[in-house]
Amino acid sequence: MTDPAWCYRASAAAFLVLASSGQTLAADCAPEPQGEGRVAAVVDGRSLRLEDGREVRLAGIERGGTDRASGRTALSAIVGGRDVTLHGEDDMPDRYGRQGAFVFVTGSEHSVQSELLRRGEALVSSDISEKNCAAALAAAENAARDAKLGIWAETTAIKNAESPGDILAAIGHFTVVEGRVLSVRQAGAMTYLNFGRNWTRDFAATISRRIIPAFENAGLGPKWLENRRIRVRGVVSSRGGPRIELFRVGQVEVLGGK
Repeated sequence: MTDPAWCYRASAAAFLVLASSGQTLAADCAPEPQGEGRVAAVVDGRSLRLEDGREVRLAGIERGGTDRASGRTALSAIVGGRDVTLHGEDDMPDRYGRQGAFVFVTGSEHSVQSELLRRGEALVSSDISEKNCAAALAAAENAARDAKLGIWAETTAIKNAESPGDILAAIGHFTVVEGRVLSVRQAGAMTYLNFGRNWTRDFAATISRRIIPAFENAGLGPKWLENRRIRVRGVVSSRGGPRIELFRVGQVEVLGGK
């Protein structure tokens, strides 16, 4: 019988090969066309408005850091006043009336998302289900991180799990945290991946009981993660100490062995 953990590690290795190869979103992620238009305004670091009134939310990325003005300036430089095409699985708006899509400036083979990631002006989201899309966006983020561009020029771009105060400063923001899982504890319907000894003060990642099977099927069961260095990404909250709740396997990256 095949070991699911071995399968995950093999898949993760393949993902890293794709991410380091520099393959672009245009080559690896080609969602269905959703229309086109001209950009009339940039709303924020990952939203724009077309001349026909549609508001578009860039899929697959999150705003990086806490400097909102920087993200908006970067997006304006790429799409301001330009003709764009929209691509995605569907064109249904979210509860705020925004259409989620991968956006391409007309004539460009790279998505706007990829360009923002390559400039270090965004982070890869955790909700990308298509593996080639995830690998292509990860490659763009990795390139910026290696070159220390944008948010990656700051030494605090990836928060240290051993510095809970720094993580608390990012409450409400999508953040990347790195460290070693020192212990795993179950409390009611929640499992805690503890990165420190003080459960009420130190950083922890949490997984709801209903989500555990997805992690186990991917070879990332909580007990397997114990004593391993991992990188997690998500929105920081505070419940005693700083917390990131894990809803999807894509929020976890294993960095090495025990």
